[in-house]
Order: sequence, then C-alpha cells, then structure tokens
Amino acid sequence: MAVLVITGTGTEVGKTVTTAAVAATALAAGRSVAVLKPAQTGVRPDERGDADEVARLAGAVTTLELARYPEPLAPATAARRASLPPVRPVAVAKAAAELATEHDLVLVEGAGGLLVRFDDEGGTLADAASLLDAPVLVVASAGLGTLNTTELTSRELRRRGLDLAGIVIGSWPDSPDLASRCNLADLPLVAEAPLLGALPAGAGAYPVADFCAQAPGWLASRLGGTWDGNAFISAQGV
Repeated sequence: MAVLVITGTGTEVGKTVTTAAVAATALAAGRSVAVLKPAQTGVRPDERGDADEVARLAGAVTTLELARYPEPLAPATAARRASLPPVRPVAVAKAAAELATEHDLVLVEGAGGLLVRFDDEGGTLADAASLLDAPVLVVASAGLGTLNTTELTSRELRRRGLDLAGIVIGSWPDSPDLASRCNLADLPLVAEAPLLGALPAGAGAYPVADFCAQAPGWLASRLGGTWDGNAFISAQGV
C-alpha cells in the first residue's frame, strides 16, 4: 500500500503511537515514510504535535501538518473558534497523493474518530480516504465498550465502500481483565476484519531504540511486522 489512513474508535486509544509503530516497522524494512496530520488541535504553535511525536519515536520520517488549532476540540469547531480556515478532505487527499510520489508509504493520521468533522460542511477523514481510495486501519481500545465503537466504525467504512485493513489494539494492558481478553476474539468478529496487532501499554514512553526494535513484533505481517495473532491470543488464555 502506498497510502494508509489511520483512524481511532475515539480519542486516547493509542492512534499516534500505533502510527509510530507502523512507521518504525516500515523504516526497518528500508521503506521511506511520510506522516500526514491533516488537523492538529489542542497544541500551541511552539509545542510538539502528533506528527512530531511519530518522528521522535520512529526516526527519519517526513512530517506534514496541514493545520493547527489551539483548542482541544474537533477540527471544525476548533477552526471556527480560532477564526482560521478549516481543513478540507480534498486538501488532505492532495497532500497525501503528493507525498506518495516521493515516499514508499504515507500514513495519514486522523483526529479522534472516523467521522470527526474537518469543516462545517461535514467533511471527514472518511471522505479523504475515499478520495485517495486508500485502506483504513482502525485503532481500538482493549477493554469494555470497545466492541460497540469498533463495530460502528467498521460498519461506516463498509457503507462507504472503503477498505478496512484491520484492527490494532492501541494499548494492551499489563494485566488484562476478562473483557479485554475476550475482546481479542470478538473484535475481528464485530469488525469483520483481522486483528493486526496489539501495542503494549505505555509503549510511547519506551526509549526510542527499544521502541523501534520492538515495533515490528507488535504488528502483523500485513503491516510489515512479525506479530502472531493466534499465538498472542493463546497466550492470553482465550
């Protein structure tokens, strides 16, 4: 794949760290990588954004941020309150396509979930993915409640005719509870898509060298990694 769109089932599910893991895995395989963040919210001009965090963890990636808004809100709301131009899906698709001419892999990391609005006309990350005809990777949480949000996201992707590449659990707890362990089997069922990885909780705080060395082991072969989903599930006693 030349472009991969990465969305979450909501906020704080490990989307940025997962993006960094995919980037690090691709870099380790000798591929050139660009990371596009269409809209960064809740960050001052002098602060590091999500694309910067991916570069810190993964290494030598090209980063591009189309817009930045100071308040931690949905991009459309944040743009309106800041009296700044919104990001349009067509601009996202154009930027990603241009990056793809010079990189082996372009990762487009959304803000929050799939249908978070970029503009007041209702443009979303899903619209950008459709314009790009790019697969979408969904990052989900591990525990109670994740089945509903994951199924809703996957249904919307299918309704739009988009390719759901698979699901990655963005933060797998050190001591998973019963719901988390059962969700390993249930997430692929409700999403009708494969489970493509699980990142350990706190991976974003790993030393960079450790993060890059371990990242391929958190992701399945479709994402360039070595993660064995069957072995992982078996080890959890599911």
